[in-house]
Amino acid sequence: MSDANFLQTLVQLNNFHAARTDQGIQMQLHRFWADELAKPRNADPKRLLRYGFKVYSQCDEDGIIQKIFRRIGTGNRVFVEFGVETGVECNTVELLVEGWSGLWLDGSPANVAQIQKHFECFVRDGRLRAIQSFITAENINSLIAQGGVTGDIDLLSIDIDRNDYWVWQAIEIVKPRVVVIEYNATLRPPMSAVVPYERMQTWNGSNYFGASLEALVRLRKKGYRLVGCSFNGANAFFVHDAFAEDHFLDPPTAEEHYEPPRYFFSLLSAGHRAQPGVFVEV
Repeated sequence: MSDANFLQTLVQLNNFHAARTDQGIQMQLHRFWADELAKPRNADPKRLLRYGFKVYSQCDEDGIIQKIFRRIGTGNRVFVEFGVETGVECNTVELLVEGWSGLWLDGSPANVAQIQKHFECFVRDGRLRAIQSFITAENINSLIAQGGVTGDIDLLSIDIDRNDYWVWQAIEIVKPRVVVIEYNATLRPPMSAVVPYERMQTWNGSNYFGASLEALVRLRKKGYRLVGCSFNGANAFFVHDAFAEDHFLDPPTAEEHYEPPRYFFSLLSAGHRAQPGVFVEV
């Protein structure tokens, strides 16, 4: 066997073993997920955790968002999300594919360039606008206005890894039915804590970031009720009081809805590599 053929065989074997390893990881993740959902705590049909699934989101957020809107209905099907990176894996890309429209914000020029390239069909038909800017509590309202979005919208998603609490507190230009926001699951209830606001500070890769779930719950002046958290303990879901009614599990407390940090769950796959695009309804 020539050196070239031997090298090609080694590459093929390596790819085969890598694929088998990933398949094993996926099986373990699904088994762990099923075991957790089978626990008595998750038996109530009003608990959103039961309905999670992944299409384009990081973990199970796609399914939870879908279930929330099936319960409360939609309005104009407009979203705003910031901290989307390249947009391929975020909380609103499935909504975009399903016909929603909205605005994405991200601080990285490279990420926004990728969005303009890979989501060109959505940008061209006016359903998606992407703006590059570092996001602060001082500029968030003007950035959303620059994106042409004001007033009532259906979904706001916040994930900037540091000042999420302070930016949500500052938002006045839009009034979403649903807010998805990152929380710091290492700060367990009843701890109510948030990192101090530093305008240009970013996440340093440690567990010193963001706000505890209890701190977000206490932002009651915003008029939102906690209705659930993602399985991996990364995102919290809030519904405006005007729409929540009795659709969700009581009490709307951090203690009731808190999920611990299961960040390894981001390894969950939805199948083949994600590539959002326009589908034809038949």
